[in-house]
Amino acid sequence: MFFFTIDKTKDSNYLYHQIYENIKGSILDGKIHAHEQLPSKRKLADELNVSVNSVANAYGQLLAEGYIYTKERKGYFVESITQFIKKDYQLNKLPPDLKEECMEKEGWLSLSHMTSDISLFPFKAWMKCQNKAIKNHLHELSEIPHPQGPYLVRQTISRMIALTRGVVCEPEQIVIGAGTQLLIRQLMGMQRKNTIIAMEDPGYSRFYTLLRGLDFDIRLVPLNEQGINIEEVESVKANFLFVTPSHQFPTGTIMPISRRIQLLNWSTEMEDRYIVEDDYDSEFKYETDHIPSLQSLDRNQRVIYTGTFSKSLFPGLRASYMVLPPDILREYRKAYSDLMQNSNLLSLFTLHYFIESGEYAKHVKRMNHYYEMNRRSLIKHLKKRFKKNITIHDVPAGLHFFAQFKTDKSYEEIEKRANEEKLEIYTMKRFMLKNKVKEKNRAGMVIGFANIHKDKMAESINRLERIIY
Repeated sequence: MFFFTIDKTKDSNYLYHQIYENIKGSILDGKIHAHEQLPSKRKLADELNVSVNSVANAYGQLLAEGYIYTKERKGYFVESITQFIKKDYQLNKLPPDLKEECMEKEGWLSLSHMTSDISLFPFKAWMKCQNKAIKNHLHELSEIPHPQGPYLVRQTISRMIALTRGVVCEPEQIVIGAGTQLLIRQLMGMQRKNTIIAMEDPGYSRFYTLLRGLDFDIRLVPLNEQGINIEEVESVKANFLFVTPSHQFPTGTIMPISRRIQLLNWSTEMEDRYIVEDDYDSEFKYETDHIPSLQSLDRNQRVIYTGTFSKSLFPGLRASYMVLPPDILREYRKAYSDLMQNSNLLSLFTLHYFIESGEYAKHVKRMNHYYEMNRRSLIKHLKKRFKKNITIHDVPAGLHFFAQFKTDKSYEEIEKRANEEKLEIYTMKRFMLKNKVKEKNRAGMVIGFANIHKDKMAESINRLERIIY
């Protein structure tokens, strides 16, 4: 009946699996017909020269999965199984265009705006806070948390952003999520499809791609020396406006108070107007005090504030938050009452103790000084090397600055050469959402300085020079 062999060089636990796989394959291929009786366990064990236990385990697994059934005192029989219409085993292979390669980072240097330096991160202090979270919150860790995140953590975040950013809110207004993109998707997922959205151009391409994928009408608004162009904002008749006022992404412009008030006044002219303030790297401000958030000036509950710990701690933490005005919060709770909180609960309670212990503030202060030194050193080296061939928009904030280089290379050529030189860079091509044409004989680039160590700075600039020229 059975024409298969067993590889007995495998360990005994694997023998039953071979029997199971062979019988299953014969059933699926129609080699054994429905209701046909299988050999007894002892008989098959003798035929294959294996233990009865191996056959019993194989039959037990086939029975559990519904391939066979039993009749009392008669033995095992094949179930009547619906056959596959098409048997194309090639379908089980991943198409070549979907295959991935393990990216080797050996030899690469980074001038990316998305990275942070974790070599100075106080992991011992973090682990101490994590142990405290485990000790104090075993009960909460065993349950499904509040859709907006644990109240204790939201309370801690609300106190922190009130002190550091002037944000006025209650813990109930905070929604925690595993990244700002997910939070924005939730926020905009409950808006009407005829909602008009205005965005900065150049701007954050990930939000642009996300909102386009949700089929919203997006109006791109150019910038001027004060940030987003207020006249253009007024002309596009948008319901939602996405801005980065404290450190415009990617140009770095800090929006002055006059423009902020103009935007807040714009938001009050119609009932359904809101401003989404992306305060993505506001923890880092050099030479002067921090710039208060736009939300701190809002007197009419029209600003939706978003923040993240990706820059101040590390991107792998995946912890962000948004502050919703009461009217939006009420809608949010109706729309997402059954939503499962997608952040790591242990990490959130660890974050709570990290902030409450003062370790967060110490770390940010330490990194603020470190990043400022990195920024100054990199700018000095770039100016020395490129001289009149570089223009740096030196805004003392955040973890990147905008630079323009004189070059006849296209963005495509620059990006290709950067890959060959193993230098991670981001050109303005990525952030010009509407007009992707390069200015003649000039190329813009967003230069990150957070994760380039001083001993690698000269080599990074050497590679950059070869890429540009």
